[in-house]
Amino acid sequence: MSLEQLSDVVQRCQALSDDSYTTEDHDVFSISGRTCIEEGNSVQVLSIVLDEKNQDIVRCMGWNLLPPLIQVLLKKQNEKLSPCLAIFKHLLQTCRPKELLIGLLEQLEQDDPDTIAESLHLLLNPLQKVLLCLGSRKASSLGMTLSSVLDQVAKLPLPHTKEQEEDDVFSLCRCCTDLTDFVKPFVHEAKRHLLNREAQSENTKKMAGEQGRHEEDELRTELLKFAMKTLSHPLLELQLKDQDTLAVSPLRNFATEILNTLSALGESVPNLVFQPLLKRKQVPGFLEEEVRYPKESLASLAHLVFVHHLAADTFPSVFSSVFSLRCNMEHICLLLSRTEESRIQKGLELYEKSLVRLEDGSLSADLLEIKTFLTVPQNLVKVMTMCPRHDLRTRGLKVLQLSIDKFDTEAKYNFFQYMLNTSHHSGVEGYVIKNIKIQIGSALQPGNSNTWFEGSQLLPLLRKVLSLPDGPETDLLQYLDRIMESLNLLRYLVIRDKVTENQTGIWTELYKIEDTFLKPLRVGVNMSRAHYERELHDTMQTKRGKVKAEESVLSVSVGNEKLPNMTSESQIQALHSALHTFDMIESVLVRIEELTEVKENL
Repeated sequence: MSLEQLSDVVQRCQALSDDSYTTEDHDVFSISGRTCIEEGNSVQVLSIVLDEKNQDIVRCMGWNLLPPLIQVLLKKQNEKLSPCLAIFKHLLQTCRPKELLIGLLEQLEQDDPDTIAESLHLLLNPLQKVLLCLGSRKASSLGMTLSSVLDQVAKLPLPHTKEQEEDDVFSLCRCCTDLTDFVKPFVHEAKRHLLNREAQSENTKKMAGEQGRHEEDELRTELLKFAMKTLSHPLLELQLKDQDTLAVSPLRNFATEILNTLSALGESVPNLVFQPLLKRKQVPGFLEEEVRYPKESLASLAHLVFVHHLAADTFPSVFSSVFSLRCNMEHICLLLSRTEESRIQKGLELYEKSLVRLEDGSLSADLLEIKTFLTVPQNLVKVMTMCPRHDLRTRGLKVLQLSIDKFDTEAKYNFFQYMLNTSHHSGVEGYVIKNIKIQIGSALQPGNSNTWFEGSQLLPLLRKVLSLPDGPETDLLQYLDRIMESLNLLRYLVIRDKVTENQTGIWTELYKIEDTFLKPLRVGVNMSRAHYERELHDTMQTKRGKVKAEESVLSVSVGNEKLPNMTSESQIQALHSALHTFDMIESVLVRIEELTEVKENL
């Protein structure tokens, strides 16, 4: 029935010009032709399509046959494959490019990852041929196609291991390779236009006319949008393997091709990476600066260059390591401010690679006047304290220490003050205080004297360290890390600095420290111990009375969130642990008192 309908409409249309075909003719040809292919009559359809008398009809309506043809080709049904492939190829040669483009893009949309990969592999080459047939009018169509293709690529799972990339288990590697081949002729065309324009004199350029230039700029703009979007996804999401891990990496090759594309489009990779500090010239085109060069894409580019050393040979040696760090801080700040673990990891990697190029103590205090040099440590604190992944938290701490090592003594002093004022986390504050102790120890070494970690300059920092956030009512368990490091620092100073030398000024400041830190801490310890001893007594009484655990008066909170009720045994264990902590604080307090009494009496 469908074959008869198809034959009838074709025979009727043979006598008409293509502008005389009615809507009904189009509908009958489309429905009956598709049904014939679906029912397995593709040989007969091929005969009709190839008939010389029907070429005007095929040119006008043939693209409607694409959906069932592509389904057969994707499923690779052997008995139907050969005639359907022949029909498909003939349609690509005969039909109008714009209609073919619409039909092919409609078939590109898939949801299943396996089908997406097969669809891209099948359709990218035909799409390339169709777009090339559009001549100078292809820019917007190319942009639409690239956007659709990248939307499909974004649906594919990403390989995380070396084995997954080697075996291409998700077909992403093949898709990226196909995509590279797809854009090559368009990139070459844009590069050729660029070279021709540069070779022309100013007068010749004016004579060429604005229309041609606009079309060339539009092609370049669409390709630039594609490259920038690719840098954001999938490249920012991927963890590329270095050559030692994977000698031949399709994904690393894909990243290299994207950087080559940028260069071919006249974009300087160094200028893109250093864009935050380099004043860019006005670029012709309809895209605004931040749309043309998305910050996330530039951060991904910086990571590829400095971590994976792609396009490293394009960087002139005139750029110092400090200048590179200053530029990269913008990218690092962006990456570390994100919540996605892939971006956090790349931010840490980029920061670490930027720092290891520097000598210890080479960063001056002036850099702390730059906003990113203060914002990045704040983001690092969030990573170290809130990131779910242990390895990223650990790496964040490692990078923080590396950044401290690169500051000179004045910068370290200012940085420590800033961190104590802004981190609002006992563990981080404790870590900073430990670093302060290291710097004081270094300053007290013979020949290492400096004005920042001894004498009157040190005292404001010590006052900030040797204090309780809320006086005697400070939550000692919440601030335990800070308090213990503060006590350890004070004990160290009392032992290390002689009363007669008083290099740190601790002995003239001791009476103030006694009033503002030691006395309130003793009161706080006594209050906390009394409270927890009473809770322990009540809990043990409750347990003896065999009262249900739900009736316990003890509640435990972490942050501002109340935890579920604990069993009596767990409550007793937690209370004993807290009392042990208060004993530990008191023992250090007693030791400091003993040391000060002995030294003052000498």
